Amino acid sequence: MYQSDLDIARSVPLLPIAQIAERAGIREESFEPYGKYKAKVDLSVPGKAPGKLILVTAMTPTPAGEGKTTTTIGLADAMRRIGRNAIVAMREPSLGPVFGIKGGATGGGHAQVAPMEEINLHFTGDLHAIGASNNLLAAMLDNSIYQGNPLNIDPRRITWKRCVDMNDRQLRFVTDGLGGRTNGVPREDGFDITVASEVMAVFCLADSLSDLKARLSRIIVAYTYDGKPVTADDLHAAGAMTALLADAFRPNLVQTLEGTPALVHGGPFANIAHGCNSVVATKMAMRLADYTVTEAGFGADLGAEKFLDIKCREAGLRPDAVVIVATVRALKMHGGLAKTELKEENLEALEKGLPNLLRHIANIKDVYHLPGVVALNRFPTDTDAEIGLVMRHCKELGVNAVLSTVWADGGKGGTELAEEVVRLCEEKNDFSFCYEASASLTKKIESVVTRVYGGDRVQFTAQAEKEIASLEELGFGDFPVCIAKTQYSFSDDPKKLGAPSGFSVTVRNVRVSAGAGFVVVLTGDIMTMPGLPKVPAAEAITVDENGKIQGLF
Repeated sequence: MYQSDLDIARSVPLLPIAQIAERAGIREESFEPYGKYKAKVDLSVPGKAPGKLILVTAMTPTPAGEGKTTTTIGLADAMRRIGRNAIVAMREPSLGPVFGIKGGATGGGHAQVAPMEEINLHFTGDLHAIGASNNLLAAMLDNSIYQGNPLNIDPRRITWKRCVDMNDRQLRFVTDGLGGRTNGVPREDGFDITVASEVMAVFCLADSLSDLKARLSRIIVAYTYDGKPVTADDLHAAGAMTALLADAFRPNLVQTLEGTPALVHGGPFANIAHGCNSVVATKMAMRLADYTVTEAGFGADLGAEKFLDIKCREAGLRPDAVVIVATVRALKMHGGLAKTELKEENLEALEKGLPNLLRHIANIKDVYHLPGVVALNRFPTDTDAEIGLVMRHCKELGVNAVLSTVWADGGKGGTELAEEVVRLCEEKNDFSFCYEASASLTKKIESVVTRVYGGDRVQFTAQAEKEIASLEELGFGDFPVCIAKTQYSFSDDPKKLGAPSGFSVTVRNVRVSAGAGFVVVLTGDIMTMPGLPKVPAAEAITVDENGKIQGLF
């Protein structure tokens, strides 16, 4: 009988959150329960010397699915099954994908964090707090202009947008302040999805409340008529913004279906933001456990690159091992097969698609100099010949590929993977970044495109060149770059599957996130406000007469 992820999650009795806190080494005075199965953990929770840090990333995603979040959760469960003290540290889901097409972010099958439906919906309200903080700044900005414009803000050079945590293309470009003088100053405006807000990036990169406030104060919202940046500090907004975020800034404690403690906190997208959970949650997990298993969004060219070049650089983190998730099905799609053709053995398509995975492996080994393992999620239709082909190619690059069945079997299906990860964590590594902080912004972008994506060159629009020159003149040249790019290809063209070569990446706009501490680079047709698909997932979601949610995955 078919069971949905929600059916499986509801079939497992959860432990009271106090027991999970005790299992994680969190004292009673250091957490605040949010109902029976969720809690907020104080930032000052006592801990030990930091344990090992394991990053879970993936090949370039396809509609066939790879199972990165599921693997992250199943690996943490498997680590505990082999006697290791492990905690999982993950991002919070956005309502946009939940009601759109991608789904939630709580894993799947028997490798989930729970309570699944609460985490995928409002959870503890963190994303609402981030949206409120973002929109407070927008309101104070427009109010300053309305109240005589003492900061000399040029309304044509406002860079700050409002946000909402929903896929809503109608809000990408709006005109507001209409209806007469008492309703504000008319101007062109727009919305980002909350997870693309700089407030979310700041939230996830700050390491303390004081750092959070300082970063918020540095956010640039507009420029004056004479070209000077206007910040949240200039608007005296940072204090109130921090107040809105103070409770949300405490990491959320939940559990996996096998009772492994999980810190789920922050949720920036990896295609339009930096795609990693909060620094405070990652560091807390490392203080509490011997092994912290975390993930970064989408493929390794996006989430892992930003985790390593932005988050690790900002937070002083050093990963001990990297897991690259792949499936035979997804590799065959990169080899040219349609989703409807994946059930039959096809070694030719698999051979054509394998270079995608191999490029990700090579990047982890040769660009970042980190030890890695491929977690090969096995599907019932995968043949021994197909699996053997993947394993042989990985071995030729000096990386083991290990079968994983955590979706079907939970932690038991990931023990071999866990053993390999423990082995890798004992190896010494020479972790290095893709580029030096002292390099120019142009050089940093070119380094990512040529060294990580495998492209030949970068083409900058005249507007992007002008923006880069302006940002370097303002003193932001030492910032890392956060490249916004399609998740479906190494290139900026989602139709270029596999491991394309000879391509160029077009940079059309560049803007600074001064609070987050990076420069955002917009490529291709990437947008910071997604839209809903023709048939949104929301159409299948409802609530029965007993108040139980139905249709949620």
